Amino acid sequence: MNAKFLLNAFLVNIEIAAIAMVLSLIFGLLLALGRVSKSRVVSIPSGAWVDVWRNLPLLFILLYLSLSLPETWNARYENLVPAFMPEAFQSGRVLAGVMGLTLYNSAVIAEVMRAGIQSLERGQGEAAAALGLPYWKSMRLVILPQGLRRMVPATVSQLITLMKDTTLVSIIAIQEIMRHGRILSSCFTCDPQPPLLQVFLVVGAMFIVVNLTLSRVSRRLEIRQRERTGTEVQAVTGLEDQVAAKADVT
Repeated sequence: MNAKFLLNAFLVNIEIAAIAMVLSLIFGLLLALGRVSKSRVVSIPSGAWVDVWRNLPLLFILLYLSLSLPETWNARYENLVPAFMPEAFQSGRVLAGVMGLTLYNSAVIAEVMRAGIQSLERGQGEAAAALGLPYWKSMRLVILPQGLRRMVPATVSQLITLMKDTTLVSIIAIQEIMRHGRILSSCFTCDPQPPLLQVFLVVGAMFIVVNLTLSRVSRRLEIRQRERTGTEVQAVTGLEDQVAAKADVT
C-alpha cells in the first residue's frame, strides 16, 4: 500500500515532466532560432527573454506564477482538464507548475541549441547560400540537422534536471512524490510507520531509474546517428563549448 501510494505520486511527477519537456523543447528551439536570427527585431527580444528566465531561480518562478496567475485561468483549466487525468492534474495549480518549468527550461535549452547551431563551421551556411538556398531553408535543411546531433547530450542532461526539478512543485501544494513522501513518513496511524530515511531512499531510487533510462536513450541516439552517418561529431555541452567553438571558427 505504501509503495503504491508513492508510485501514484511519482506518476504525477513523470506526467508533469513529460508535458514540460515537450513544451520546453518546442519553445527552446524557437528561442534559439530567434537568437541566431539576422534580424535584430527578432534576436534582441529573444535574447532578453532567455536572459531573464534563465537567470531567475526556478523556485521563485513557481511561487510567483502560483500567486500571480488569474483565478479565471485556473478555473478555465479545471473546466477543460479531462476527468481521466490524475487527481493532482485536476487542480489549477498544475498550470503554474508546468508554466514555470517550461519558462525556465526552455530558456536554458535555447542556449544549448544556440551553442549547437553556432558551433558549426561557417562554411556550412556559405555552401548552402551558394546553392541558392534562402536563410531559413538552409537552416532547416543544412544547419539544424547537424547542430541537433551536437545538442543531444546537453539537451538530455537538461531534461534530466527538469525531471528532478518537478519535486519543487510541491511548494505550490501539488500532490507529487515529495509531498506524498512527507505524508507517509509522518503517518502515525500506519502500522508499521515507515522510517523517513527508508521512504526517501525509495523516492531516490525511482528518480535514478527514470533518469538513467533517459541517459541510456540519449547514448543510443548518439550511437545510432554515428552509425548512420559514419562520422563522429563534437558534442556541445554548454556555454564553455560555445565559446571554444566560436574561437575555433575565428
